[in-house]
Amino acid sequence: MTKQKELLPFQTIAAASNGDVDAINAILKHYEGYIASLSLRRVFDEDGNGYTIVDEELRRRLETKLIVKILSFEVA
Repeated sequence: MTKQKELLPFQTIAAASNGDVDAINAILKHYEGYIASLSLRRVFDEDGNGYTIVDEELRRRLETKLIVKILSFEVA
């Protein structure tokens, strides 16, 4: 059985689309695990050992894109 994550409250989404910093941070917190999983990269050291790391630059770019979409979202 998979654990289902709760949806964000509409009030949080509406506040974030109006520029509320705390609401935007709540949305980023809600999606941080998903963004981190999308940002995984496989790297190798000089001995050829492979490691999976979070690409911080890619993670920041994804967070920025999410913020831009939040701010352009129109609540009807």
